[in-house]
Amino acid sequence: MVLMEGTREDTSPLAELLCFDLYAASRSVTSVYRVLLDPLGLTYPQYLVMLVLWRRDESTVRELVEELRLDYNTLSPLLKRLEARGLVERRRRPDDERSVAVVLTADGRAMRQQAAHVPAAIGEAMGVDEAEIAALQGALRRITVNAGARAAELGGRRS
Repeated sequence: MVLMEGTREDTSPLAELLCFDLYAASRSVTSVYRVLLDPLGLTYPQYLVMLVLWRRDESTVRELVEELRLDYNTLSPLLKRLEARGLVERRRRPDDERSVAVVLTADGRAMRQQAAHVPAAIGEAMGVDEAEIAALQGALRRITVNAGARAAELGGRRS
């Protein structure tokens, strides 16, 4: 049976699950990112770190953890790999020795130009217009906040 766009004719038990649609869409978009980022030697999570740093040039590890919604244990090896490639440096902040700043290197700044095509290529691959993207982002952000709060109420981890 062919699933018509916008219909629920599919008999799969997954057809009615929004969470499955989110999962499938995420995997599809991430696979496009993989094709675009492989030539740069970046993974999607590394690209996200670089996006934040391209906007700010410097960020603390704590700020990155909060903005990217990652655990320290996930972010630390990611930063280590970016540092090994010479894209970032980690430094103790002189004003607070407990805080570690992540700073772009010259190579890290230069990579911004090499990755400049990625956002437009992703937008084209998704095949939705700006209004649809804005509406979808609004809904996804509400879902993230609401589901995170509910998970915390139920004793789970808030992401």
